[in-house]
Amino acid sequence: MLTPLHADDATEMVAVLSDASLYTFTGGEAPDADVLRRRYESQVAGPSDASQSWRNWIIRLADSSAAIGYVQATVTAESADVAWVIGEPWQGIGYATEAAVAMCEWLRRCGITVVSAHIHPEHVASGRVASACGLSPSDRFDADGERVWTTNGS
Repeated sequence: MLTPLHADDATEMVAVLSDASLYTFTGGEAPDADVLRRRYESQVAGPSDASQSWRNWIIRLADSSAAIGYVQATVTAESADVAWVIGEPWQGIGYATEAAVAMCEWLRRCGITVVSAHIHPEHVASGRVASACGLSPSDRFDADGERVWTTNGS
């Protein structure tokens, strides 16, 4: 299940985001509780650019409500840039796909016509999640060398 992000989620999410393998393709390192709380406070407050909105959800197991990851979208007009992260113990089970597909379907119901994601070319699992969301790899790469996947293929 997806629950809206709250700053208090930082306490539980520190453990979810603690495995160094999560940062293999994105860089960075696991945040501590204070860093994560500040990040979540900023995300909940939203962007300073009024033309954007941020949508952030914690992915929770339905039977226990335990946090296992997150999905997020930066929404501008009729487009959204999406991302997902699943804690290492829950990878390979389909949770990322289920959550990302649900998020993308919700975005489409809200009028979003173009969905995109930035994925490291070697991150096969994220490519599979993007495909399940109806995204295809484009010929574009961002400044970090990540391939842009999108619903319109351009």
